Amino acid sequence: MLAFAFLLAVVTYLDRVCISAAAPFIMEDLHLTVLDMSWVLSAFTLAYALFEVPTGWLGDRQGARRVLTRVVLWWSAFTMLTGAARGFGSLVTIRFLFGAGEAGAFPNVARSFSRWFPARERGSANGVMFFGSRVGGMLSAPLALVLIHENGWRLTFVIFGAFGLLWAGAWYFWYRDDPGAHPAVDAGELAWIRQDGGPDDQTVPTPWRALVTSGNMWAICAMYFTYAYGLYFYLTWLPTYLIRVLGFSLLSGGVFAALPFLMAGLANLTGGWLTDRLARDRGLRAARCGLGFGAFLTCAVLTFASTLVAPPVWKAVLLACALGSVDLALGACWAVCLDIGRRHAGVVTGTMNGLSNLGGVLAPIVVGVVVERWDSWTIPFYITAIVYAAGAFAWLAIDPTREIAPQAGRGLSVAPSV
Repeated sequence: MLAFAFLLAVVTYLDRVCISAAAPFIMEDLHLTVLDMSWVLSAFTLAYALFEVPTGWLGDRQGARRVLTRVVLWWSAFTMLTGAARGFGSLVTIRFLFGAGEAGAFPNVARSFSRWFPARERGSANGVMFFGSRVGGMLSAPLALVLIHENGWRLTFVIFGAFGLLWAGAWYFWYRDDPGAHPAVDAGELAWIRQDGGPDDQTVPTPWRALVTSGNMWAICAMYFTYAYGLYFYLTWLPTYLIRVLGFSLLSGGVFAALPFLMAGLANLTGGWLTDRLARDRGLRAARCGLGFGAFLTCAVLTFASTLVAPPVWKAVLLACALGSVDLALGACWAVCLDIGRRHAGVVTGTMNGLSNLGGVLAPIVVGVVVERWDSWTIPFYITAIVYAAGAFAWLAIDPTREIAPQAGRGLSVAPSV
């Protein structure tokens, strides 16, 4: 299960980040301005945000086997179709539909974790999955630049889209929504998986009122909004910034575009283990909120520091360290949704990821507007540092011990192992 989640994250970010490496070539070929490209980059994120909750809810109702297969097939098809774009309008439309298709991927994997892993292992599982996303992000820029140099940007999108088709076929063949129905799961493994209780009822009504009125849920969304805002600079404008603004060559630009994802990948493995360890030794508040506050605040400081140094190499290194810092808390971000969501894990993670990705819609547009109006690449980093600092304080408003809809007889308690 964890191997499939890791590979899904790799493919997701290969397809998502590919356009950032291709952006300078697409802009030149289709005669797009920086602001035009900002709208193209944000079209994906807008659709991703809008369809995240419905697809997470669908996973709670139908199971991750069917829903994830459809999700991956859809986004792979529109990754390939990106290479067929002939102008601004068609490119925006294709990227919007790509985002609509990819929505729900991570919430449905998170739901799978809630059924395939005991509570004590879910932070580490999320850490490994998001390590995969950073491997995909790390490989995407240099791999895309090589493929674009050899084959052009259009064929490159076709090649990237093919990876998802292979994953979807293997997933549908192997995965079972109930681990007890999998022929390779023996009684001992099933007992370990279900040490916190059996699988939740998929037909239980979704507590929409409790979800909408939960201050906990809104605090989580606010926290993750700040995370998504900062992340989308790396997913959209980083290669352009490194090559066209800082003056790196294609080779060195590809290396420095990969560096933040390498740092983030290592941080995800460390952070996933750390949040589980802190949960066992210090409790959920230290494991989720304490870790999150420190990671986000350090990221804000490093982002601001990148504006104070002159050498391009140091700017690139500090930005890489900033993403590594905030990603130390990424396992905690998703584990806290499982803490409070439990049998509604799909819709809770979908809500967090959907609403917060509005920050991802905003970030590329802010960069485009500031660059076009004030010809400044520094002001966007000031804004990002402030946003990250706000996210650090949002962590302090989150209570990981309070469930959205407590199960009967359990009140607001959590499993002792967490």
